[in-house]
Amino acid sequence: MHDEHAFLVEQLTVTYEKNAVLWDLNFTVPPGKMVGIIGPNGAGKSTLFKAALGIVKPISGKVLFFGKPFKEIRSKVAYVPQRSSVDWDFPITVLDLVLMGRYPRLGLFKRFRPADKQAALNVLERVGMQDFAHRQIKQLSGGQQQRTFLARALLQEADIYLLDEPFAGIDMASEKQIIDILNQLRLEGKTLFIVHHNLATLDQYFDWVIMLNTCLIANGPVAEVFHPENVMRSYGKNVVLLDEVAKLSEQHLSGDL
Repeated sequence: MHDEHAFLVEQLTVTYEKNAVLWDLNFTVPPGKMVGIIGPNGAGKSTLFKAALGIVKPISGKVLFFGKPFKEIRSKVAYVPQRSSVDWDFPITVLDLVLMGRYPRLGLFKRFRPADKQAALNVLERVGMQDFAHRQIKQLSGGQQQRTFLARALLQEADIYLLDEPFAGIDMASEKQIIDILNQLRLEGKTLFIVHHNLATLDQYFDWVIMLNTCLIANGPVAEVFHPENVMRSYGKNVVLLDEVAKLSEQHLSGDL
């Protein structure tokens, strides 16, 4: 992993039915960052992940991980989709779901070894889900489901993690547990990209931010680019956010930001 950029986006444009979802994005992110991706609904945050993973095909441009397209570095990139996009009625246990994280590393016959199962139990313990290993996934709470998906990503032993709204609809205890695990991954040198909605926790959780609204509004260290002017450019005159922007302005003026 000698490439200086963990993530490189070049001239990326993605459209759905002739409407631009992402327009001419150009930016890079260095390795070892905890990256928050923010912007209003429909800004293209999830689409950025899907384009990077080859799930949607851009009309132009490319996304590279450590200088390589996803298909060449698949085992090093772990993806945690939005919880709302998953069929939670699918009859599978927590342990079996987590073991799916080993698929990119399995050999020709795709058979799990005892060591794989033990590794899966270890990551379940790391996320506090060891007691639920044989539970059906539909019996889990939102926070438990999210921690199970995180365990699957951990089992992959990736270098880059893409998490799409991991804190949506979960309790604060699960959120704290998840952010603690993500911080530990960053300390291990991993690079993490997290679609996030709560601007109030952005500067607590992240050291880098990508601000999107179809176009790239800003990309860089939180302390440098997360300020009221860029928030307004990202979200427009959204009434719900005006109080948030005002608070950010006060913190900025008082030197707390």
